[in-house]
Order: sequence, then C-alpha cells, then structure tokens
Amino acid sequence: MTANTLEQHILSIVCSVFDAYSAVLFLPSENGEEHYLAASFSLGEGVEQGAMLSSGSLVDWIIRNRQQMLVPNFDQHKHKLGYYREGEEAGIKAFMGCPVPTGGALCVDSKRQYSFTDRDYKLLQLFAELVSRQQASKGRQEMAGDIPRYFAELAVIQELRFRYRRWSQFIQNYVRTMVDATGFDYCAFASVDVPGESYCVECESARLVLENGEPMVLPVGSGIAGWVFSNDQPVINEGLEGAPSTMLFGKLPGMPDFQAIICLPVQINKSTRGVLCLAHTSTRSIDESLRSFVRQAVDHLALFLENLYLRVRLRSLLPQGTVHSQGPRRYDPDTAPVPPVKNP
Repeated sequence: MTANTLEQHILSIVCSVFDAYSAVLFLPSENGEEHYLAASFSLGEGVEQGAMLSSGSLVDWIIRNRQQMLVPNFDQHKHKLGYYREGEEAGIKAFMGCPVPTGGALCVDSKRQYSFTDRDYKLLQLFAELVSRQQASKGRQEMAGDIPRYFAELAVIQELRFRYRRWSQFIQNYVRTMVDATGFDYCAFASVDVPGESYCVECESARLVLENGEPMVLPVGSGIAGWVFSNDQPVINEGLEGAPSTMLFGKLPGMPDFQAIICLPVQINKSTRGVLCLAHTSTRSIDESLRSFVRQAVDHLALFLENLYLRVRLRSLLPQGTVHSQGPRRYDPDTAPVPPVKNP
C-alpha cells in the first residue's frame, strides 16, 4: 500500500468513525512554504482535488495558529472551508479540524449541525498523530497493517454503544471485539463493589473464572486487577520469556500461564469503577498504537457506563418528582416551588 493510498484509507475510516460528509488532509509542500490538499474522502463529488490552501479559510487558521477548531454551527457567510468547488459548501453545517504534528491539518465536516463534540476532537487528534507518524516513516509498510485496523475496530466499538442498550449484551460483545482487535487470548471486565473492599469479574471472552454465568467476587487486593483498583493506575507488561506467569486475578485454579497483560482502569466521575483486562499466554510487543487503541476503547466503555448510570439515576428520581401543570411558577433553586396564588 503506497503512502497516498494509506492516507486515503485513513480518511475513509475517519469519515466512518465521525459519520462525516468529508474528511480532508492538508500537508506542506516540499519547500514547506505552501500547503496543499494531499488526500480526501467524501460522500459527494464537490471536493476540489489538489487544491492549494486558501488564505483566510478555517483550514488556513488551524495551520497558522497550530490550534484546534470546532464549529458546531457552520455559517458559509462568515466562514469558508477552502477545499470545495464553488457553491459546494452550501450544505455544510458543522466543521472540526486539528493540526498535524509534522505540519498540515486534518479536518472533517458534516451536513448535520452540532455533529462534533470535544470528545470527538480527542479522537480526531489521535488520527492526526497517526498521519504524522505515517509522514515521518514513509516507506515503512508496517504502517499499513495494524494501525488502520485499530481505528476500524474503534468504529465497531462505537456502534456497539448504539446497538445494545442492555449492559449484559454490550459488555459481552465488547470483550469479544477487544480480543479480535488486539489478538490477545483473553479479555475480561471487572467492577468494584460500593464499599471498595472487593471486586467482581463480570464478563470474560472465554470461560476461565465464571461458572454458570455468575460473577466471581474477589478481595480488592487480589491479583493485578486488584492492584489497579487500589492504585488507579494502569499496568502494561509485555512479558518475559521463561518468567513466572502473571497473576491476573490472584492465585486461581485452572488459569493459563499469562505473560503479556494490559489492565486499564475504567473511570466514572474521576473514580475507578472498573478494570479492563487483556491477557496473552506468550510474550507480546505492546507498541504505542496498540496502547492508544486500548485507551480509546476504554473511553467508549466508560461513556456507556456513564450513560447507564444516568439512566438508572433518572429512573430512581422520577417517582419522587412532582408534576406541576397549572400556571407559571416562581423558581428559586434554593427553595421549594411556590404554589400559585388563586384570585378570589
């Protein structure tokens, strides 16, 4: 796969992940004084291929200031994108872009207003870092391997959040997807109890510790997973040939001799409420691209749990609420609502 083809492939994944209309990549020319449209992917035909950077455009601002930009409500009368042919910007409603570390900018747009969020920008920034690495290592064919696949798997994980509303269905498909994406032998999710004295293994990709689908409860100090709960810190170990096996959940009968492991805390409201565990029975190189993928996947898991918590909390509060349907009310957040005054 050539460098340009790889860039096109990355942009197609970007469009899929963000449900964008177009994704464009501007890179510096050989003399470094100009920038041009190096690659693009669009659902339409309006992108001007090979366009030079337009002065005063949003992309120009990103490159000159080396800062991100998020425009949730794009107004073509106030701004211009600079990479569409005349009249093709009319349907664009939202825009997001960030600088590429080695120079240039990676941008996406949408025909739906308020399509992009701050969380989306963090993911776009990761794509920009991927492009930067690819630019810095042109000719290295391994760049065409795992990294684009990781981002494709992120799109799959994002889809799981919308396809499954029940936690049991979501987490079972999630751990299977993580095994397929990373090539690790085993994936499990553990959650801490409310007092914080123990944790339970809720789900696993292969049956090792769970019997009849019942969660296994373990002391919070048990195994590498327990250490992550106690210290709010990840553990990443590539393993060492001939070294003793890693005690993922402590000393349990029938556990394989795991060598390489990744255990990342899953935080909700800045508190570690879960741990995602990946384990492999042989040593494994864990490069930065794999680490980045797992971190992003854990962010999706945390977001699902946050939404689940909010739904449960809302259901518990609704029966306590009072519906007021007659006339306006004076409202002070520090006092109870004042009943309406009836005219004599």
